[in-house]
Amino acid sequence: MISADEKTSIQARVRCHATLAPASGRVTRVEHEYDRGGSLAYIAAWDVHRAKVFGRCEQTTGIEPFGRLVEQAMTSEPYASAKTVFWIVDNGSSHAGKTSIARMQDAYPNARLIHLPVHASWLNQIEIYFSILQRKALTPNDFADLDALAARITAFEEHYRQIAQPFEWTFTRAKLDALLARLADREPHLRLAA
Repeated sequence: MISADEKTSIQARVRCHATLAPASGRVTRVEHEYDRGGSLAYIAAWDVHRAKVFGRCEQTTGIEPFGRLVEQAMTSEPYASAKTVFWIVDNGSSHAGKTSIARMQDAYPNARLIHLPVHASWLNQIEIYFSILQRKALTPNDFADLDALAARITAFEEHYRQIAQPFEWTFTRAKLDALLARLADREPHLRLAA
C-alpha cells in the first residue's frame, strides 16, 4: 500500500541576513526579511508497510508530475510485479475523480487508486512524512536558491530512507469514541444521533 500526495509551494527564502545558530543562552535567530527565490513542489509516495519513500521535486503539481512519481514507484520492485498495489490519495486535482482511476489502471493494470473522503487527507500517512520533512529539513526556511532547496529535500529523503520505519497508528476507535463523548458532553447540540 502506497500513500501519496504533494507538498506544494515550498519557497526558497533568501534571508537578508544570515541565520544565526543557537548558542549558550540564545535561541536560533532567523531574519524576518527575505527575498523570494521561487518555489518548488515536492511530490512523494510512502510505502506504509516497508517504510520506503519515493519523492521528486517538480516546478509544479499536476497530472504529469504525479504520473512521473507513479512511474518512479511502479517500475521498481516489488511494485512492478506485485499482484495489486493500492495507492491512497486525497482528492487533489492531480489525482482526483474517476478519470484518474482509469488513467492509473491503463498505465499500470496492477495499480488501484483509492481516494480518501473529502477533508480527510490527514488520514494519508504521507502527511506524517511531510511533517517530519518540514521540521527536520525545511525549518528555518533559509535557502540561497531553488537548487539549494531541492538539494536539501533530496538529501533528507536519502537520509530518511536509511532510518525509516513504518508509522504506527496510536489513535484507536475507542479513543475516537471517548473524544466524541467528551465533545458531546461539552456541546450537546453536536451529539450524534444513535
